[in-house]
Amino acid sequence: MEYVYAGMWLLVGVILIFRMGKENKIFYLAGAFFLILGGWWLANAFTEQNLFDGTWGIVLRVITAAALILLCAVFWKTYQKDRAAFEHKKKQEKGTTEEAPTSSEDKGEQDQW
Repeated sequence: MEYVYAGMWLLVGVILIFRMGKENKIFYLAGAFFLILGGWWLANAFTEQNLFDGTWGIVLRVITAAALILLCAVFWKTYQKDRAAFEHKKKQEKGTTEEAPTSSEDKGEQDQW
């Protein structure tokens, strides 16, 4: 089962780097983290030492925590920026619809003249 996890993490890392990396550069970091995680599972499968316990387990947890904190911070920053842009666009659309007459009002004014 360890080989399946290793393969899955490696595949996720490759997909994030080569497919999603073009959208946002943070996916390169996320992909690198999953490659490290896949390598960790693979190394755990090939060695007799348990790399998830003891000092090695702490090292993995520190790497995971650092990656999670950084990825969450970037996600939150991007989310706030996108949300502000959406609200700004919504306000602009709301302002233009109130100022511009509708097509039915235009026809009524043309019929009167």
